[in-house]
Amino acid sequence: MPRGDQLGRQWKIIQAITVAMHGKTAAELADEIECNLRTVYRDLEALQIAGFPLYNSRDEGKSLWVLSETVKNNTPIPFSMTELMALYFSKDLIKALQDTLFHDSLESLFQKIKTTLPPESLKYLQSVQQTFTVGKTNHKRYRQFKDIIPRVNEAVLKKKTVAILYHAMSSKKDTARNVDPYRIWFFNGTFYLVGHCHLRKEIRIFALDRVVNLSITDEEYTIPEDFDFEDLMSGSFGAFHGTPEKVRVHFAASIAGYIEEKVWHNSQKISQQDDGSIIFEAFVAVNRELKFWILSWGAKAYVLEPDSLKEEIKTEATGIAESYL
Repeated sequence: MPRGDQLGRQWKIIQAITVAMHGKTAAELADEIECNLRTVYRDLEALQIAGFPLYNSRDEGKSLWVLSETVKNNTPIPFSMTELMALYFSKDLIKALQDTLFHDSLESLFQKIKTTLPPESLKYLQSVQQTFTVGKTNHKRYRQFKDIIPRVNEAVLKKKTVAILYHAMSSKKDTARNVDPYRIWFFNGTFYLVGHCHLRKEIRIFALDRVVNLSITDEEYTIPEDFDFEDLMSGSFGAFHGTPEKVRVHFAASIAGYIEEKVWHNSQKISQQDDGSIIFEAFVAVNRELKFWILSWGAKAYVLEPDSLKEEIKTEATGIAESYL
């Protein structure tokens, strides 16, 4: 029996007993986690050996398994013991936030959780962590921009315009502009400032690691009532928004499965072809992120429409081929 299956069942048993008002019978646990009674008894015994204060009591003729009230009540409300365990277990998921105030605050929280959880719970988590690993994701180093994020957050809360000097990656130039910050957005390993740019007189998205200088002004602003962030980004294929248009891409049969197994955009439609290939269709903004995604599939992806995107991909592919001559 795989170790992960056993630990998964035991986790469910602990959770079921913790949330139960008066405990659970072994039969109820077997029904809840969908396994046989003998397996439940083996798991209960293993948890007791591991140090969990589980014991058996009788109530109105029923044999109930309960967790010591000392352990159940030794966690700060409103979290249960298993919720704290799950939260502590997720600490590896915040690696992408390293060098930000969010990472430091969460690390502090995890340390407090560690001192709150009983020793048997921490030992159990160490066993679980041996079966589950969170890999590193692409993210930026925010150490040198550590002070900018809290200042932007302060401006958002106080509804104050910020004056920034912003480095544009495309032009390699720094431009001074005032921005009404509507929100901070963390996406794909990068922090962004979403707000109304006074210079361009429209909502723009700025990568915070490209903000050279930032100061909070005394000028106040009001977020328009019709501002809807989800709607703003609905046509985006990545971090930058734009006017959505119909995009169709043909993917070869050899990679069709990789495209089908994920939701790349909420508007996507996939049409199966007789030879096993597929046609991917979506209404998205045509930007560099979309182009990079298509190019990442190499010759296995072919743009059907729009013609402008097809030409851009063709030019890029030609340039790649020439660089290898």
